[in-house]
Formats: sequence, structure tokens, C-alpha cells
Amino acid sequence: MVAIDYDLEFLEDGRTIELISIGMVADDGREYYAVNRDMPVRKIRKHQWLMENVVPSLPKGAGDRRNHVPKSWLFDYADPVVKRRERIADDVMDFIRAAGPDVELWANYGAYDHVALAQLWGCMIDLPEGVPMFTHDIQQEARRLGLGWNDLPQQESGEHNALADARHNRTIRRWLAERNQKGA
Repeated sequence: MVAIDYDLEFLEDGRTIELISIGMVADDGREYYAVNRDMPVRKIRKHQWLMENVVPSLPKGAGDRRNHVPKSWLFDYADPVVKRRERIADDVMDFIRAAGPDVELWANYGAYDHVALAQLWGCMIDLPEGVPMFTHDIQQEARRLGLGWNDLPQQESGEHNALADARHNRTIRRWLAERNQKGA
């Protein structure tokens, strides 16, 4: 069994979940990170929390003098991690399938992450073969073991960068597995 820990940064408004970036790390050592070229930039610019917490971790742009847009919100469209949504969907499908037939997905507070992941291909029933229909949730596992948020290893840096968060998710998942083996 190969586990893949992942995290998505997204814009959600109570009705829709729109992908900003995705980070994935597999137990076999592979990593994947992509930024959605098709993200709703105008909506994100109006979202203070995303502007303060997520946008700073995106590939940096040079600014846009024509539109008088500050450098702080732009991302570099030419950066190789910036991809069209369809390309991200293909890359993620290949990444998951490369883990083999017995893959587990793990995320922290992963309900929205799984929905946004599934939406890469359309509806939940459109998930490609080999992509799990559910994500194991780190917080559920922690609670099952009688642990709270403050009991878990804390992330030292990179919070809200999807790849850094996915790496930290792996750290927590492995830590929880060790605790579980020791009998918590």
C-alpha cells in the first residue's frame, strides 16, 4: 500500500470550490506541485485571507503595470508549475496511478480537498479508474486516537503552500501511525 498525502489551496464561497494549487507527496518519494493557471484571479484578489495566506506562496510574477496591479498578488504564468486545469487533472491521475493499485489518499481536514480533487475530472462518478473515491482524514485519525490539534506535530514553515502542507500531512500521518502501533 502506498499512501499519498495531499493538500489543495482553493477559493470557496459556500457553493463552489475553485482550485488554486495542489501538492502531493507519495510514500515512494515522488512529489507533485501545480498552480492552476485558470484560477479565478479577480475573485481571489477580493478575498483577504487568500491574499494574505495563500497568494504569497505562489510563483512570483513581475507585476503588471498596464493594469496597475501590485506585484504582491500576481503569480508567474511562465513558471513550469503553472498549468491549465486539464493538464493538472492528467498529471494528478498519472501521479496517483503510478502509486499502484492499492493507494490511499490522506489529507488534513480533507473533505473539501477531496471534492476539489474529484472536480478535476467533473463529477465524483467521473473519477478515473485508480483514483480513490475517498480520502482518509488526518483529523479523524487523530480524534480516533484521542488526540487534539495541539497534540500533533506543528508545521514550522510554509503553511498554505500546498506542497509544504502535503509534506507536513505526511509527517503527521506517519507520526499518528507510530502512535497507533505503540497503542497511543
